[in-house]
Amino acid sequence: MNRFAHALLAWFDRHGRKDLPWQQTDAQGRRAAYRVWLSEVMLQQTQVTTVIPYFNRFVAALPTLPDLAAADEDQVLALWSGLGYYRRARFLHRAAQLCVERHDGQMPADFDALAALPGIGRSTAGAVLAQAYGLRFPILDGNVKRVLTRFHGVHGHPDENAVQKKLWQHADLHTPAERVADYTQAIMDLGATVCIRSRPLCLACPVSEHCVARREGLTAQLPTPKAGKTLPTRATVMLILRDAKGRVLLERRGPQGVWSGLWSLPEATDHDDAWRVAQGLARIDDAQALASFVHVFSHYRLHVEPWLFDDARTARATRESPHLRWYTESEWPALGLPAPVRSLLLALPERKTA
Repeated sequence: MNRFAHALLAWFDRHGRKDLPWQQTDAQGRRAAYRVWLSEVMLQQTQVTTVIPYFNRFVAALPTLPDLAAADEDQVLALWSGLGYYRRARFLHRAAQLCVERHDGQMPADFDALAALPGIGRSTAGAVLAQAYGLRFPILDGNVKRVLTRFHGVHGHPDENAVQKKLWQHADLHTPAERVADYTQAIMDLGATVCIRSRPLCLACPVSEHCVARREGLTAQLPTPKAGKTLPTRATVMLILRDAKGRVLLERRGPQGVWSGLWSLPEATDHDDAWRVAQGLARIDDAQALASFVHVFSHYRLHVEPWLFDDARTARATRESPHLRWYTESEWPALGLPAPVRSLLLALPERKTA
């Protein structure tokens, strides 16, 4: 076993995380591939502490891969709601269906078969094969990139092709043939808890003695950050049409663009357009402007002005459209709603009664 892996595994035995919900093992001491895969997808762009309650809720509702494959998209998106990057959930759902169609409802133990599934890249496939099947495959998620970038003193943004190629070489070199599942968890844990983005805890690091970044005082400079740019701001008016029964009109978004496939609120470009859109959807009277807010996406900021139309009455166009539907508050939890829309609906003022 190489020196890096040996030191890392010794540290993991003393300090590593061993009680995460996706680490449960069977009688043979192996983790369920479905749970490993689900956790890996959820952990993309998201921290462990945020993921745990979502993971527990998801597997409670859909405990097996065939259960996920058989679920309807609304249930999957509702369980995912709040994690963001909803394409991950749709890829997860489709990949489960393909596993049922092609692999007898199991996650394949073959790299090419795994990588052929939607949303599974090289690192996710490697994590499933290493942690669930004990096969020697390297991984390179965000935490691992940070560890290897600093340890080897690799300059350049980790997503650049040349840099990523070099990091994959390092990842493969360090991955041992023994205890590969523990090693995979160990290097992720090291990046998440010790080799953190700001002020890494170098004194607690088991491999700091040979770390280039520590030796040369580069821990603050590595990984090389992406060139900064100002996020553009877009504006929208969200229309909350609420009828006398307290139901809110929701609209399923199309297959393209942000929040695709989710139930959301009808939108308008400006105040004049808001009246035109609202009048086309329902018979309305006055509007109440609610507190505006900004929601930040990875590539832009969205300035939202919510308008509440109380006592809206159903229009013919609404009744005839399959993408428009009135939902009561009790039905919202079962819908795939974007997190800011869900928060907005839950904070609505009570209806005023005559």
